[in-house]
Amino acid sequence: MERNDVRNVAIIAHVDHGKTTIVDSLLKFSGQFDVKSDEAQDMVLDSNPLERERGITILAKCTSVNYKGNTINIVDTPGHADFGSEVERVLKMVDGAILMVDAAEGPMPQTRFVLRKALSLGLKPIVIINKMDKPFANPSGVVDAVFELFMKLGATDDQLDFPILYASGREGWASKVLEEKSADISPVFETIMTHIPPPKVDVEKHLQMQITILDYNNFLGSVGVGRITNGTVKKGQPVALVTEKNVSSPKITKAVRIDRFYGLRKEEVESASAGDIIAIAGLENVEVGDTVCSIDNILPLEPLTIDEPTVSMNFLVNDSPFAGREGKLLTSRHIKARLEKEAQTNVGLKIEILDGEGKFKVSGRGELHLTVLIETMRREGFELAVSSPEVIYREKGGQVLEPMEFLTLDIDSQYQGAVFELVGKRSAKLENMVSEGENRIRLEYIIPSRALIGFKNEFLTNTRGQGIMHHSFYDYLPKAAIAQLRTNGVFITKERGKTTAYALDNLQTSGQLFVEPGMEVYEGMIVGQNSRENDLVVNPCKLKKLTNMRSKAADDAPMLTPPRILNLEQAVEYIASDELVEVTPNSIRLRKKVLDHTLRKRYSKNESEE
Repeated sequence: MERNDVRNVAIIAHVDHGKTTIVDSLLKFSGQFDVKSDEAQDMVLDSNPLERERGITILAKCTSVNYKGNTINIVDTPGHADFGSEVERVLKMVDGAILMVDAAEGPMPQTRFVLRKALSLGLKPIVIINKMDKPFANPSGVVDAVFELFMKLGATDDQLDFPILYASGREGWASKVLEEKSADISPVFETIMTHIPPPKVDVEKHLQMQITILDYNNFLGSVGVGRITNGTVKKGQPVALVTEKNVSSPKITKAVRIDRFYGLRKEEVESASAGDIIAIAGLENVEVGDTVCSIDNILPLEPLTIDEPTVSMNFLVNDSPFAGREGKLLTSRHIKARLEKEAQTNVGLKIEILDGEGKFKVSGRGELHLTVLIETMRREGFELAVSSPEVIYREKGGQVLEPMEFLTLDIDSQYQGAVFELVGKRSAKLENMVSEGENRIRLEYIIPSRALIGFKNEFLTNTRGQGIMHHSFYDYLPKAAIAQLRTNGVFITKERGKTTAYALDNLQTSGQLFVEPGMEVYEGMIVGQNSRENDLVVNPCKLKKLTNMRSKAADDAPMLTPPRILNLEQAVEYIASDELVEVTPNSIRLRKKVLDHTLRKRYSKNESEE
């Protein structure tokens, strides 16, 4: 039967096309929070501090609104391809998807990525052309581009018959007609009720519900969020947690508490039935993908299918001379427990314990996916060292394949030559080139994933900060030949001490500095970039010797150029294979894997002989 009082819908889009902003407008219109109160901040669902700092959605979240006596469950999803595992999971909870597209930019790489996932699951789409208040908006051209994208992705005839709305999430209105501007956002609700199919359920069957999101309650323990596929669940009911691998020995636990989503809060209910999206607290040892079943009929649902990781990094115990100064969680036991906990909820992540003490290989969907985890850990008080990112290769038919990305660059035409040169040395293949008007052009490439490591900084430098780039996973293709991308060596500290202005003034003539005067450094730490190809061992702590001779030049104060301070992502992209990034709650330092200069020379000599 169908539950006509419920609609389950996900909002999908490219990053920064207005998903979370449109949810704000829907919540305000439905009266879920007071616009004048402190609760009414912008992007209310982006509650994670990292999400608010970066302006992107990292974690999928559920909310619910009441519209004319009907319950509309809305799932806000990430737009960045690195967090695609979040999108893939939650799309199994819904029956339809709202595709948001920027009225000026049109479909972008992540639009293609999330739409392909939605169409493959057979979801009914609604297209909203958002940001109609934006200069140079071209809604008619964007609609044509969206329809063409649907065709390329193999949409069915039913999916191609999608309704189109024109909206401004920031101004809080949506319209079914291009030339008209409505008074509010209600056309979105009306379109959801008429176009998104109600969930097909059978309340008479035994309970089946797949866990797609994990949460934690300090008093009740693990919380599993998902949609009930069949049957009903009551508070205090014994349930079984089962997958296809443990059907013979399921985990028996109890539904201690059942919560339904109401706007920005969750409310406890005594029971819930098929079609509802709920949170069940008290499920011991629950994992993403588990099926919550009735103990009388243990039958798992189809397992979640998640795309394989494409990039890996090594996480190591911090063994630098400054280890333990700032962080409280330092040991391999702490790091292992934290990574295992993350792998339970972050299903796109894979953890592998390497030989040796305190070494872990962490694989994910991209650099951003992994650096967000590192940033979260350092804020929790962890200290660790991480290696440079490496792509994960595959073998097929005796041929080595590597992950490729679909790269889109939006630039001023005056920087066209510099950008062509930049991508040319990275074995990129030009797929399309479109004029965007106002001297702007859009370039589309297929490029190896490893060629994008460190690309963003160079791209922004060459376009004077005016270029826009987006990329998403394309496919595994034969390995391409790429020249060494980092052509400069580094300045390596000779001894432990504090940097001096006198020493740094002498060094800056030969390269670029990463440190300021008065900073503590240690042997093997990287303090700058050499202007030549070779690494150089230097002494940034050298003091000026005092003599009895006086001269005018001797009394001149050193004029230091401001150093280049690297953030976590820039540091991870910058380092070479024989280098590490030391990450602590307050500092990010670059260092060589082997700190001792003599040992480092010996190892490099042995490698060259081999």
